[in-house]
Amino acid sequence: MITDFATISAALAIVWVMLIVSKYLRWRLAVLARLFIPGSVVAGFILMFAGPEVAGALTGVQVIPEDVLDIWRQLPALLINVVFAGLFLGKIIPGPRQIWHRAGPVIAYGQAIAWGQYVVGIGLVIAVLAPFYATPPVAGALIEISFEGGHGTAAGLGPTFEAVGFAAGTDLALGLATIGLVGSVLIGLVLINWAARRGLVDPEGIRSPTPELHPDPPADTTEQLAARPATTDAAQPIDPMSLHLGLFAVAIAIGWGLHQLLILLEENTWGRDGTRILAYLPLFPLAMLGGVAVQVVVSRYIGMGLVDRGLVNRISGAALDILIVAALATLSLTAINDNLGPFVWLAIGGIVWNVFALLVLAPRMLGPDWFAQGIPHFGQAMGMTVSGLMLFRIADPENRSGGLENFGYKQLFFAPIVGGGLFTAAAMPLILAFGPWPLLICTSLLLAIWIYVGERLARKVP
Repeated sequence: MITDFATISAALAIVWVMLIVSKYLRWRLAVLARLFIPGSVVAGFILMFAGPEVAGALTGVQVIPEDVLDIWRQLPALLINVVFAGLFLGKIIPGPRQIWHRAGPVIAYGQAIAWGQYVVGIGLVIAVLAPFYATPPVAGALIEISFEGGHGTAAGLGPTFEAVGFAAGTDLALGLATIGLVGSVLIGLVLINWAARRGLVDPEGIRSPTPELHPDPPADTTEQLAARPATTDAAQPIDPMSLHLGLFAVAIAIGWGLHQLLILLEENTWGRDGTRILAYLPLFPLAMLGGVAVQVVVSRYIGMGLVDRGLVNRISGAALDILIVAALATLSLTAINDNLGPFVWLAIGGIVWNVFALLVLAPRMLGPDWFAQGIPHFGQAMGMTVSGLMLFRIADPENRSGGLENFGYKQLFFAPIVGGGLFTAAAMPLILAFGPWPLLICTSLLLAIWIYVGERLARKVP
């Protein structure tokens, strides 16, 4: 037991040290800051190159012990539950009618991008990857998992990839997520400059993508810190960090309970003939629903003041950082090389679809300010939410289009379903159970419906 604890401690210590190193590298290497590459991604790739498949293969020396690698391989599936449990904790959840009235076209556009990624991915598997590369049908979900879901979702679905018989899918998904993250910034900046030349955004208002570095805190930081209540006040019955960790634990426990009930339901209904869908469903989307349940109870019966959204973000952010570092550190380059053909096809297919959605669908669905409204969703659908917000900040720094608020409202309709939500988690089990063709027909129908809804709503915009 002592050895196990020592190994866990060492594995976490290495991750935290590398996060500090990555912070320094992002400060010293301007290109990392300009591309908005997260420190966790930098740290993960450093550890990957120090691992057995790069440094170990070149030198014959095992730099990172195998037992440490084993710990890292287990962390993503655990920490993804923490990330998703906190998505709605501490947030005011407005009514569906209010959200739809404010951001209906944007919601429709975001849904169209996500379902289109399934259409493209499954279509590529049926037409190219399965016939020429013998790629499993479940690979049709990789574009949405990697591009829309990102590194966290790709890593968190590792157990599901193994359960459906496609263990290499985790490495392919992480590789695709990295391609999408870098591509979201590079291609996004090219598109913004193109839009400026076409007069679609104000060229005078475009901000530099280089982040401003503040080595010294602003002048009022000291006063602001002094004005905050102490988090370790002896009069408090429980430390705020302990309280919030408890809320996360309750949310995950509710998700686990839902998971067990769904598995029991399946075993006693349609699963009697061997059909398994919910058994492959990971815990994290249900932990997200558990977080919603906790938030509803807190806001209705206790009060919003109990939950500090900033502290929730800190806990979720720390879990996501460790998750990404651990996932990339154990990324198998051999698996990507063995599946290089499908990897390239899926990467190109995802990029082409996202660019098409911005340049062709957005003008029809988002009204006069279609580019400014659409560019944050392009960034998110390619890389991550931060990429989308960064691109929006460059294209519309004054938020004249109102796209920032619409982007936030969209997430409430979006996150529970796709981009790491329930359907993202269930897509591979569904393909495994029913085959790619029914899922292709279903996602194509949903894509057509959301495009139609978006176009109808766009016509009503004055």
